[in-house]
Amino acid sequence: MLFWLACEEFSKETNKSVIEEKARLIYEDYISILSPKEVSLDSRVREVINRNMPEPTLHTFDDAQLQIYTLMQRDSYPRYLNSPAYKNLLNTLSEQSPES
Repeated sequence: MLFWLACEEFSKETNKSVIEEKARLIYEDYISILSPKEVSLDSRVREVINRNMPEPTLHTFDDAQLQIYTLMQRDSYPRYLNSPAYKNLLNTLSEQSPES
C-alpha cells in the first residue's frame, strides 16, 4: 500500500529535479533488491524500471503500480476482509452505532 501511495504522489509531481529525486527514493525504498520494503514485482517490470531509472519520468513506475494494485486486489484485500483485525473492527463499529 505504501508503494502504491508513493506512486500516486509521484505521478502528480511537475518539477523535473523533484521527479528524479522522488524516483530515486521510491526505487531505493521499494524496488531495489536490497530494499527493506521491497515489493513483489516480476522480472520484466523490474527490468523496465531499471532501464528507465537513469532518466525517470512520471510513468517510470506505472507498470509496477498496476502490478501491485492487482496483487492487492486479488490477494491482500480479500485476506484482510477475512482477518480477525477486520472482523473485530466491524464488531466494534456495529456496537458503537446508534440503535434504529
